[in-house]
Amino acid sequence: MDNQFKKNVNLIIEKLKENLKSIRTGIVTPALVENILVETYNGQTKLKLLELAAITNSSPQTLLINPFDLSTIKDIEKALISSNFGASVVIQNNQIFIKFPPLSSEQREKLAKIVNQIVEETRQKIRSLRDDVRKSIKIAFEKKEISEDEKFRREKEIDLETQKINEIIEEIKQKKINEIINI
Repeated sequence: MDNQFKKNVNLIIEKLKENLKSIRTGIVTPALVENILVETYNGQTKLKLLELAAITNSSPQTLLINPFDLSTIKDIEKALISSNFGASVVIQNNQIFIKFPPLSSEQREKLAKIVNQIVEETRQKIRSLRDDVRKSIKIAFEKKEISEDEKFRREKEIDLETQKINEIIEEIKQKKINEIINI
């Protein structure tokens, strides 16, 4: 089987996992805010929050942010407030607390739909990769580089691999939706 196909599939699945991390579940995680861009040092630099501070959970609904450089605390607060994720931001003892309200059932349903949408986009990318490999198999057969038996064997192999990948994607989706729906 095509190693490039497997490499591309792994990249797509990693991207899916990364995208799903930023979707809120019943328990807040640092991944919700770590990629927020903060304009700091008098507007000279834009850095991700995780580059400027340690982000931890102080409770299931609260994140604690400890800036590495205290001069950036106001810039971090400003970026968090302007990011509009529906949480209250409080500075206390040179630390920033982000308190998230509990998710309503409507919010949970919307987030589940977003997960489904992201997963479907991922499946489309996988199908596109599979189709490219099948085209290259067909071209190799037409050029008489491979036999008809080899063509069918490779097509079956790529279809089985794609089926396994879709099962993995489905597991990832179900796990994320369960995290969102279950309180």
